[in-house]
Amino acid sequence: MMHVKVKAKDVRLTVPIPYALINIALAILSSKLIQQNVNKWTKEYFERKKVDFVFPIIDKESLKPIVNEMKNYKGLVLVDVKAKDGTEVKVRL
Repeated sequence: MMHVKVKAKDVRLTVPIPYALINIALAILSSKLIQQNVNKWTKEYFERKKVDFVFPIIDKESLKPIVNEMKNYKGLVLVDVKAKDGTEVKVRL
């Protein structure tokens, strides 16, 4: 389970994200329909900004072992950021 903690002046928020939900999100983001639509939705913006970029194809089969390997590193801190205004964000496996 991945834990995302956010601390701000008035708010303390902890969101647990189960690996099953990460796998579902990975399946959705790697679907051909979503990838085609993302390129279609961003095409106009990139043409306006004169940027030649196409989002690369996300291969679910190559990312799935990475998600499975994350389960072996419980407690590992991936992100630990503290802003000058006191806001903190921490992502831990």
